[in-house]
Amino acid sequence: MRKHAALIPLMFLLFGCNQKETENDAGMMKSPSEQVNVFLGTSGDHGQMSPSAATPFNQISIGPVTHPGTHTGYDHYAKEFLGFVHTHIEGVGCRGGGGNILVTPSGKKGVDEKLLKKQESAKPGYYKVAFENGIMAEMATDQNYGVHRYHFPVSEKMLKVDLAHAFLNRFVEAEHTLLANTIKGWVDTKTVCDNGKYRLYFYMEFDHVASISKSGKDNYLIYGTDEPTMGLRIGFSSVNVAFAKARVLNGGSLSETIEKNTSTWNSHLGHVMVKGEVDRVALFYSLLYRALQAPYLVSEPDGSYKAIDGTIQKSNDSIYHGWAIWDNYREQMPLLSLLFPQKYGDIARSIANLYPYGKNDWSTQHEPSNSVRTEHAQVVLLDALEKGHSLPLEKIKDSLISEIGRLDFGSPDKALESSYDLWASSRLMLELGDTLLADSYLDKAMDYQTYWQKDFADMGWPDVDRMGARGLYQGTLWQYRWFVPFDIEGLQQLAGGEPTFREQLDRFFEENNYNHANQPDLQVPGLYNTTKEPWKSQKLYRNIMLDTVAQMYFNNNSKGVDPYIGRIYNNRPRAYLKTMDDDMGTLSSWFVLRAMGLSAVNVGEPVYYLTAPIFEKVELHGSADKSLKIQVSNYHKDHFYIKSVHLNGKPLHRNWLTHQEIMDGGDLIMETDSVPNRKWGAGTPYRTKIDRAKD
Repeated sequence: MRKHAALIPLMFLLFGCNQKETENDAGMMKSPSEQVNVFLGTSGDHGQMSPSAATPFNQISIGPVTHPGTHTGYDHYAKEFLGFVHTHIEGVGCRGGGGNILVTPSGKKGVDEKLLKKQESAKPGYYKVAFENGIMAEMATDQNYGVHRYHFPVSEKMLKVDLAHAFLNRFVEAEHTLLANTIKGWVDTKTVCDNGKYRLYFYMEFDHVASISKSGKDNYLIYGTDEPTMGLRIGFSSVNVAFAKARVLNGGSLSETIEKNTSTWNSHLGHVMVKGEVDRVALFYSLLYRALQAPYLVSEPDGSYKAIDGTIQKSNDSIYHGWAIWDNYREQMPLLSLLFPQKYGDIARSIANLYPYGKNDWSTQHEPSNSVRTEHAQVVLLDALEKGHSLPLEKIKDSLISEIGRLDFGSPDKALESSYDLWASSRLMLELGDTLLADSYLDKAMDYQTYWQKDFADMGWPDVDRMGARGLYQGTLWQYRWFVPFDIEGLQQLAGGEPTFREQLDRFFEENNYNHANQPDLQVPGLYNTTKEPWKSQKLYRNIMLDTVAQMYFNNNSKGVDPYIGRIYNNRPRAYLKTMDDDMGTLSSWFVLRAMGLSAVNVGEPVYYLTAPIFEKVELHGSADKSLKIQVSNYHKDHFYIKSVHLNGKPLHRNWLTHQEIMDGGDLIMETDSVPNRKWGAGTPYRTKIDRAKD
């Protein structure tokens, strides 16, 4: 990691754009973190993100709560602030989650003074706001550690601390003690969608304190001295208060924390270096930033972590938690597997580690951090296994079998998704040497053909483009009919053959049936890669990333009701389509992967389709000693059709790379054009298929 951090300044000089806008105030080329706009997606239902001070893969994120707020408690265009909280789960449904421990500054004792925003600014790991009453607040974070600094224009000053605060009143209970200038204890809070509960241990230390008093069961008033500032340092742990205290005792000052966090973000963002148009580079790093915030590292330096049955365990791996696997297995997990292979292995083993302690599809009553959903975990386990990561499959075999026994086939969408899980589980059982169970699961997975012919073969029914038809979840029959990622060859045969399959894809997009505001059909623009017209995927990817599109669907609306015409991805507070939650990095990762020129063929199969990157140069650093350098030899910002490709000096006629080819590094040279090359990639399409010799 340090090696990467040291290389970043030189690398960015080589890869940054030669335009004045990419220089910072010191006249130097901007680092990756300086290009991030943390306010992207922070207004209304257009991403559901927050500008909070955050650290990569860290459950503590300190940021503002506004009135009115959104899923993360904040709206960029709101003026009134309620204070600052310490947990956010970014871009998820059920109206969000987190919002623990509210801190509110006040310059008048005993008076509920409104905090009206005058000016705010933020960057990765740091947030700052000035209010009309003269109070100014700053905050920064490190791993499970945060620092507040409040500046007051008057002699009277205090901080109100509400330990019982959580978004949507999801607070359950708390236990805490006051000693001198510290408050320590734990809080229990319901998880996203109220399906479980997590416990957060904390330790808070205040400076420039005259006195502290309780103002209610879970509330404190901290009165300041004659100094113009008051400070707060806070540590978190999922294990116990002692570890939270250690974070504070070992934590730095505000300036030290900002400096460390900047280095951390540049190191992480620097795993991809790009050269291109200023606006594209800024959008890219702003979305990559969102892709690197979850899941959360919850294990302590000595290997201690809390399992989801509430017991304390030890591990030689880093343990992660905070899941939205049903969403981000599609895009974020493949992205992490490329950029952070070691971390991806730890994440996969953390998912496997859920099984011995009672994993279910949602959350338990003893979560170590806020979490959402874990469906399709077996797909991620297979994906990690296929990419060379070791997993304790023998230890969790019985739990894997039990989970398969609970799969739901009660609606057309669930039938296809459960078939995907069966396919992945068949591969896992084969790895364990259980060929009988592997064959049984594969036979059941192949039953998708029966479900498909029943509900998805005939597109002449009047309900095919209606949201929620036949019990579907946030999608239509048109959108779900393509969801057989593990057997595209079989799906094409069901559709009537490759030419008919292609014609049906044409109709799907011509009639604006595609919905990028949600996940059910995210993979569909790439399906032309499996046909004799891969160039159509190249065009669709560019349109969705950067051009004007027509979107007829949002969450559960009928087709064409209040449609949207315009760009989907924008570098502004109202960034996404309405109702388009980022879902813990899912939609951000979709963009990042394709902006680099890659897209996962099928999670669980280590292959990526190629498309034209939106940059002149891209360099992926998945490991310290190898990198894949992607260059567009005749770059033009508006050319997106691939004319030819060379890998390490040799012509590449196929439109895909294996995961291992990417990790081995080298030089990938693309030649692009304004018109499609109808031959490149058309003769060797990669189609997933059920191969019983392998399965």
